[in-house]
Amino acid sequence: MISADSPIAAVLGGSKKRDKVDKLGLRTVGDLLAHHPRRYLERGKLSDVASLEPGQMLTVVGRVDRATVNTYLDRRTNRTAYRVDVLVRTNGPSLRMSFFAKHQGTANWHLGRLKQGEEGVFSGKVSTFRDQWQLTNPQILMFHGDNDEDSSARELAESMKALFPLYPSTKGLDSWDIQRAVAFALTVVDPPVDIVPESIRTEYSLIDARRALDWIHAPDDFAQVGAARKRFRFEEALVTQLVLARRRAALRELGGQARTGGGGLLATFDARLPFTLTAGQLEVGHQLEVELARPHPMNRLLQGEVGSGKTLVAVRAMLRVIDSGGQAALLAPTEVLAQQHHRSITALLGDLASAGMLGGADDGTSVALLTGSMGKPARQEAMLRIASGEAGVVIGTHALLEERVTFADLGLVVVDEQHRFGVEQRAALAAKAGAPPHVLVMTATPIPRTVAMTVFGDLEVSTLRELPAGRAPIQSNVVPLLHQPTWLDRAWARVREEVGKGHQVYVVCPRIGGDVSEEGDADAVDVDAEGEALPAINPDALAAVEDVMPQLAEGPLGGLRVRMLHGRMPGDEKDAVMRAFAAGEVDVLVSTTVIEVGVDVANATMMVLLDADRFGVSQLHQLRGRVGRGGLPGLCLMVTHADAGSPALQRLTDVAATTDGFELARLDLETRREGDVLGASQSGFRSSLVNLRVLRDEQTIVEARKAAEALLGEDPDLTGAPELRRAVDDLQHSSEADYMEKA
Repeated sequence: MISADSPIAAVLGGSKKRDKVDKLGLRTVGDLLAHHPRRYLERGKLSDVASLEPGQMLTVVGRVDRATVNTYLDRRTNRTAYRVDVLVRTNGPSLRMSFFAKHQGTANWHLGRLKQGEEGVFSGKVSTFRDQWQLTNPQILMFHGDNDEDSSARELAESMKALFPLYPSTKGLDSWDIQRAVAFALTVVDPPVDIVPESIRTEYSLIDARRALDWIHAPDDFAQVGAARKRFRFEEALVTQLVLARRRAALRELGGQARTGGGGLLATFDARLPFTLTAGQLEVGHQLEVELARPHPMNRLLQGEVGSGKTLVAVRAMLRVIDSGGQAALLAPTEVLAQQHHRSITALLGDLASAGMLGGADDGTSVALLTGSMGKPARQEAMLRIASGEAGVVIGTHALLEERVTFADLGLVVVDEQHRFGVEQRAALAAKAGAPPHVLVMTATPIPRTVAMTVFGDLEVSTLRELPAGRAPIQSNVVPLLHQPTWLDRAWARVREEVGKGHQVYVVCPRIGGDVSEEGDADAVDVDAEGEALPAINPDALAAVEDVMPQLAEGPLGGLRVRMLHGRMPGDEKDAVMRAFAAGEVDVLVSTTVIEVGVDVANATMMVLLDADRFGVSQLHQLRGRVGRGGLPGLCLMVTHADAGSPALQRLTDVAATTDGFELARLDLETRREGDVLGASQSGFRSSLVNLRVLRDEQTIVEARKAAEALLGEDPDLTGAPELRRAVDDLQHSSEADYMEKA
C-alpha cells in the first residue's frame, strides 16, 4: 500500500529518474505531493512571448507545422550527421526547433514522434538563428502521438485539462516526469488528514486539504489554482505563527530581570544634551523604557534611515539599564565601527563616562572597548573591567563573543547593523547573561530576513522616520562601463573637482587584494526568471583596494593625498587612517566595506563604488549614506560592467532612483526573497518558506497570526487539534527552529 510516507520510488518509474529527484530534496510521496507547480500554461499558448531573450528557459505549447531531416558534415568526427528541423506554430510567433543526431535511425525516430498537425509541449533554452527564435534539442511531450515507448505519456496527455502545470525540475528530470508521478500518487494515496481546524477553514474561507491537492496539481481553471494556493499559504503561515507564538510564550515564562532604573545617570545625561530629542526619539525611548521594565526579555528591532538618531536612542536605553545596576553591550560588525562608537559615545557622555577617574562624574559609568586587534595588556584590562562590572557600557566586535569574556550582569544587548551578524553570533553574546537579556537590534535598511521576521511577528518594531536638520540630498548615478567606457575617466575628473573644492572622497572596492573579501561580506547574487543563479559579472578582474590605490595615486588622481583602508590592516593602522581622513589630512580614501556603517566624516561629499553590482541593495544604500552628512550635497557613482537589461544593472538603477531606505527594503525583499525565516541564513534567494512570500502574502500572514493567537488562547496545548499540534512540533523541533531559538 502506498502512503505519503512511502519512498518516492513507489510512484516514480526508472532508477535514473529516481536519482534525479534527490537534487530536488524529494524523498517521499508526501514530499512529491508538496512539490507544487511553479506556473501553469493554457494549451496552445506561448509562455513569456513578449520578453524573449537568448538563453531564457522557455516552455511552449504548440502544433507541428512541418519536420524535415537535413544532413551535414560533423567536423569533429569528419562524418555525416543529421539535423531534424521542426517548425512549431503557436498563438504567438512560430518557433524553429532543431534535434541533432549521429545516426539516421535516431533522426527518423524524431520524425516519427513529430508528425505534422500533432500538438505537444516543448521546453528548452531559446536562441536565435537567422533572425528566428529557436529551441535546440528541446525536451518534448506530444499530446496525441503514438510513442509506444511511453504509454503513460500518452495517457497523461489525453487526460490533461485546460491548464498544463509546470513543476520546478532539474537536469535529466522533466516537468512532465514529475506530473506523471503526481497524477499516479493522487489516485493511490489516501486523502490527507486536514491539520487546519474546520472552524478556521470556515472563518477564513479555506478549502479542505484533499481538494487543495487536487486543484493545485490538476486544476480546471485559474480560480481553482487561486483557492488551492490560498489554502496552502494560510496553512504554512498558521503553523509558522504558532511556532513563533510558542517561542514568545516560552521567553516570557523563562523570565528576565526588569530594568526599572533608579539611578540618576540617564536623567543627568538628558539634562546635558545640547539639543532637543525628536518626537520619534522620544516615542521610541518611551517604548524601550516600558519594555525594559517588564520581567521578560525585550526583543525589538529599531529601524531608521542613516542619521536618524538610532545610536542616541540606544545609548539612552543602555543608561537606563546601568541605572538599574546592570551592564549594556553594543556589538559592532567591524573594528572601525566599534572604535567610532567608542569615541562618539565617550564624547557624548563626557565626564559621565569617567566614573572612578579624576574629573569623572560621581553618578557616571565607565566605557570599555574590546576588539580582536588590541594588544594583550589592553585586552586583559578591558576584560577585567567587564567581568567586575566596572564598565557599564561595553563596546566591541566579535571579540565580545569569545568564551573568556564574562560580564558581571549583562542586562541589554544592542546589535548594530544586525544583518552583519548571524543568529548564532547574536545568541553567543546573549548567553553571557545570567537571565535572558533584553535585546535591541538596529538597522538603517531592513534586510529580507529582518522584514520577514517583522511580518511574521517574531520582532517588535520601532521606526525612526525623521531625519535631523542639516542632512543634504544624495545624487546617485550608474556608470555602465560596458556601454560607456569613457565615463570612468569623467568619474575620476569629477573626484579631482570635488577635492579641488576642499572636500573628500571615498572609493569603495569589493575586494582587499586578489579575490580576498572582507570577513562576513558576500557578493550579491542575481537570479534568472527560473530562480537559478546567474554567472557573476567580471569575476576575474574585480577591483581590489591594494591594486586600485596605487593605480589611482600614480594615475588619474596623481598629486592628491590617497590612502587605503581595509579590515586586514593592523588595528592601530586602521584607526590612524580613519583619524587622518576625519581630520582632513586625506583627500581620497580607497576602502572596502569597512566604512559601510558608523563612519561619520562631514566633509566627505562623494563616493565611487567600483564593481557596484557586487553589493546588495542594503549595502549600496548604507555605503552611499557615508556622504552628504555635513550639510553638503552628496554624489554617489555606481560603476559596473553589467549589461543592459541584466538584473544587476536594474538593481543599481533602482537604487539610484530612490534614497528611501524603507522602499529599498521592499525592493531587496522582492529581488532576494526572505532568506531562511526560521534559520541562520541572513540573505539569499533560496528560502525555507515553501508557499509563502512575505510581501505578496503579508495579509495572509497577519490573518494567520490572528488565528494562531485565538487558537492558543482557547487551547494552549492544541489538544483539540492533534494533527496541527504535530505539525507545529515537527517545525519547532527541526534544525530551523533550533536556530530560531537563538534569534
